[in-house]
Amino acid sequence: MPVSFKYWDDCLDPDDMRLMWADPHVSKEWTDAGEEQGQKVHLSRDPDGEAYLTQTEIMVVAAITVQRHFKSQLDPYMIGALAEIASGKRLFVDNYDRKTKETKMGIMQVTPEVAQWLGRELGYKNYDIELEDNIDLLYWPFINVYFGAAYAKWLFSCDEKERTEEFVVRAYKGGKKKATHKSSAPIFERYLYVKETLLSMRFYS
Repeated sequence: MPVSFKYWDDCLDPDDMRLMWADPHVSKEWTDAGEEQGQKVHLSRDPDGEAYLTQTEIMVVAAITVQRHFKSQLDPYMIGALAEIASGKRLFVDNYDRKTKETKMGIMQVTPEVAQWLGRELGYKNYDIELEDNIDLLYWPFINVYFGAAYAKWLFSCDEKERTEEFVVRAYKGGKKKATHKSSAPIFERYLYVKETLLSMRFYS
C-alpha cells in the first residue's frame, strides 16, 4: 500500500475530528472501544490488519459531507451504502482497471481522474488534488466521500437525462455502460440490503 494511517487524526482535519466526536453515535462507539477525547483515535483493523471504517463511522462521514456540501440534494444513507459496497468499508483499497488504466482509491473508490474532472469541469474545488503530491488525499475519508458524492450527484442527471437511484448505484459501481445490463443487477440488490441496514440503525431522521 502506498499510504497507511494508524489513527483517524492522520487522515482528517481537526475540525472534522471535533464533528466526529460531537456525534453521539461515534462518541459512544469510540468511548466503548476505549478511545478518549483529546487523544489520537485508532482506526479499526480487520483480522488481516487492514484499516476499515465501521458502519457508524461511514454513516456519520456521509451525513456530515452531505450536510456541508450537498444539503438536501443527496440522501446520506445512499452515500453511506454506496461507500460500503464500493470498498467493503476498507480505507486503503485500490483497484486498477486495465481497460481505463485508472486506479480507484479509498472508501468510495474514486479515481484521481474523476476527482480532478469534477474539480475542473463541475466546480468541486473544496479539496485540491490537481497536483501529483495531493492525490493521496483521496484516502482521507471526508475528501474521498466528497468526490464520491459529487460523482453520484452528477450521475443523477448524466447525458442530460433524469436518472433513478437504481441507475446511479449500478452506474457508480459497475460503470455507466452496464447500468441497465442484467450483470449489474446484484449491485443494486446488495446496495438495498446495506442501505436498509443503515436505515434500521436510525442515525438520522
